[in-house]
Amino acid sequence: MMLICPLCASVDTAPFHRDARRDYQRCGRCELVFVPPAQRLDAAAERAVYDQHENSPDDPGYRRFLSRLFDPLRARLAPGAPGLDFGAGPGPTLSVMFEEAGHPMAIYDPFYASDASVLGRRYAFITATEVAEHLFAPGEELERLVDRLEPGGWLGLMTKRVTTREAFVGWHYILDPTHVCFFSDATFTWFARRHDLRVYFPADDVVLLQRG
Repeated sequence: MMLICPLCASVDTAPFHRDARRDYQRCGRCELVFVPPAQRLDAAAERAVYDQHENSPDDPGYRRFLSRLFDPLRARLAPGAPGLDFGAGPGPTLSVMFEEAGHPMAIYDPFYASDASVLGRRYAFITATEVAEHLFAPGEELERLVDRLEPGGWLGLMTKRVTTREAFVGWHYILDPTHVCFFSDATFTWFARRHDLRVYFPADDVVLLQRG
């Protein structure tokens, strides 16, 4: 069966890896690695996994983890620039960190903060931490976020990136059943070129995209 890349819609996809639970395809155009739609969890099973997360702004360790995105992004923002935390999860924390730094924040999450009206506004920056790997339609979702950026605005993403096939086979990141899309440097570079964005990689699992 022909599988279409959920990021760039190319049909130039081929098997990349198979384990005991799932198959993984790789796109020949944008190099996204993805799980076939038939092997994704349904919404109820997906939420059951997210409900087990215990992230909190009161957790110093979680704040340190998020600082890998917070620090390089904040350094690029004007004082008081408004932002959106997309996919904030059950314990929004990055939005709290930005609010503490003087940035008004909106949050959105399809399971925990589903007021879609916030997606109708424009923002100086949008963050999505540990979100991209969960997206069933990353092409549509990421393009929508880019469209919500003001000129010169920033999209800050945290997601671990694919390196080699050998590393992928033993990668803990693919064991989470809610992780269905896996990006590489080449994938983000393709996306940036496609949408006229500047791309920066300030850390191994952080990418910053600036709208032209």
